[in-house]
Amino acid sequence: MAMETENSNQTVVSHFFLEGLMYTAEHPSVFFLLFLLIYSITVTGNLLILITVGCDPHLCSPMYHFLGHLSFLDACLSTVTVPKVMAGLLTPDGKVISFEGCAIQLYCLHFLASTECFLYTVMAYDRYLAICQPLHYPVAMNRRMCAGLAGITWAMGAGHSAIHTSLTFHLLYCGPRHVAYFFCDIPPVLKLACADTAINEVIMLANIGIVAAGCLIFIVTSYVIIMAAVLRIRTAEGRQRAFSTCTAHLTVVLLYYMPPVCIYLQPHSSGAGAGAPAVFYTVVTPMLNPFIYTLRNKEVKQALQRLLCQGPRESTAGSPPP
Repeated sequence: MAMETENSNQTVVSHFFLEGLMYTAEHPSVFFLLFLLIYSITVTGNLLILITVGCDPHLCSPMYHFLGHLSFLDACLSTVTVPKVMAGLLTPDGKVISFEGCAIQLYCLHFLASTECFLYTVMAYDRYLAICQPLHYPVAMNRRMCAGLAGITWAMGAGHSAIHTSLTFHLLYCGPRHVAYFFCDIPPVLKLACADTAINEVIMLANIGIVAAGCLIFIVTSYVIIMAAVLRIRTAEGRQRAFSTCTAHLTVVLLYYMPPVCIYLQPHSSGAGAGAPAVFYTVVTPMLNPFIYTLRNKEVKQALQRLLCQGPRESTAGSPPP
């Protein structure tokens, strides 16, 4: 199924074969329906949050501006991997991916994932300003600053992903074609290269490690300061509201950071069984994020209620009297 071409007396791979997830081959129809359900919930939930934030005038603060970006990223991140997994469950040909398609998938995955990493850092900074410097907050986090910070996260994500994609696919792939994973990621793809990948692995660990560690340290430091400021709030209602917002963000951060740490700090552990952490941050976490932010945020719940009830009310108001 995987085609090959001759180049300088070496066989160059033009297609890869994704082995998929462990245990899914035994009951492909069941897992197809499961992934279809998860994907439908993910896309619907995140698009609903995105529409709510964009349409409701009450959700005009910078926090909800960044939440809209997060919802869009989550919907796209799930779209990069889940449809291909579902195609592989339907037919063996669905597991075949071209060399260029593999490169595109890897780039999109790391572009979206690293952008989300930078976005969590910006959201922590936003909460720090809002709670610790409330008088300075409207000036420091104005609309222009919000747009600028969001644009920087997307630009940094694009650059970060371009480095890893170019380094990974600059190597020669002339032998094995089976990617022991359910999508094209750096560790499993590097294992198929017909060249020494030691430099790539060092750069991967250093680059991803520095970025992830830097963002995580900034987030943790910000929330230590925030928690100290929250404890000084006099009213119980104010403390509860601040804690609710911060705990939602911290929960999402923990769900996002733990699986990639398990994957990229152990680049030689890639395989069908090693796909569980990746499933969590590419499939499960994007599905959970809308529920976490909705259930723990009163303003978002009220905005969703207004959005869902607006249509029926308008149709009722516009209908002629009997």
